Amino acid sequence: VERSRGLGDVYKRQELFHMADIIPLIGIPYPPSGRSNYNIPCPCCDDNPRKKHLNINLQKDVFRCPRCGFSGGVFDLYAYYAGISRESVREALIARLDVHGNIPNPKPIKVEEVPECPLADIDDRHATYSALLSRLSLATDHRENLLSRGLNLEQIERLGYKTTPVVGTGVIAKQLLAEGLYLSGVPGFYRKNGQWMFVSEQRGILIPFRDLDGRIQGLQIRRDNVSKRKFRWVSSVGKSDGCRAESWVHIAGDLRSTIILIEGPMKADIVHELTGQTVVAVGGVNALSHLEQALRTFRERGVKKVMTAFDMDFLKNPHVKNGYENLKTLLIQTGYEYGVYLWNPDYNGLDDYVWKYCLQGGKPSQ
Repeated sequence: VERSRGLGDVYKRQELFHMADIIPLIGIPYPPSGRSNYNIPCPCCDDNPRKKHLNINLQKDVFRCPRCGFSGGVFDLYAYYAGISRESVREALIARLDVHGNIPNPKPIKVEEVPECPLADIDDRHATYSALLSRLSLATDHRENLLSRGLNLEQIERLGYKTTPVVGTGVIAKQLLAEGLYLSGVPGFYRKNGQWMFVSEQRGILIPFRDLDGRIQGLQIRRDNVSKRKFRWVSSVGKSDGCRAESWVHIAGDLRSTIILIEGPMKADIVHELTGQTVVAVGGVNALSHLEQALRTFRERGVKKVMTAFDMDFLKNPHVKNGYENLKTLLIQTGYEYGVYLWNPDYNGLDDYVWKYCLQGGKPSQ
């Protein structure tokens, strides 16, 4: 019998059936170059075939779309594409596959086993990321961008924003190892030909995701010159001895009885620095896997009310709107009062609106 894995209702596979078995039956793309972890267009939210948000994991026999939350196991994926109930999937697969699990019109899939490291603990990640950022600089254009958003030089330095490294990541990794720091289990680090490296992502600003004690849990990148998916997690999943990032919660400021919940750590940092308010950030309105535990911890420390302040496009974006409904349910279940901040939609983000308001000589509402 398949067992629930918790959030997202993701199911473990039955021994008889695997994700690789149903690929030719439901007509989704095969994995490129034998990879065991790949993305395809999400049938629920991708309206363009060039967009590929649905991740298929052949090793774990699960799938998930971080954009709309469509997720599950072998039976769930087959049920969706075949247009049948989940309860009917087992018999349908038995009818289409013989007892040995052979596929009538087989196309062999060689699954590449890529070793993945378990996540290092928060203290080790914080030490490694802090040492990494101390070796990086902030490019002039990135500094000017942050200044134009309302931060000053002291705040930028204290927050730890840096420009992504383009070359020399192997040298930096070797220096970190020489200092006795852990790279195994720290998202972004991996081995190439036996040597530790840090991922060379598209150029952008590295942004620390900090916990209640100011420790760096992980990093995000604000990518240059892109209009879609501008913010991405630093992850080395799929690389040898790499590690996946998780949907951590970022906290800017000491906890108060009322907190502001926003999307993205940069927005949270800016709003906190301009207003002094406590601002908590998630990676996206659909990225709530770590938020429930954080909310319970906040309650224990005296937080009573949550004011949401997601970008104003949540009113017209159905995927964001669905995520927001899930968020409201979570806030109710964890016993919070909640409200919604709305502002002039000419300014999509609260950070833009607050900075404009400050420039005009006012003082943002407390």
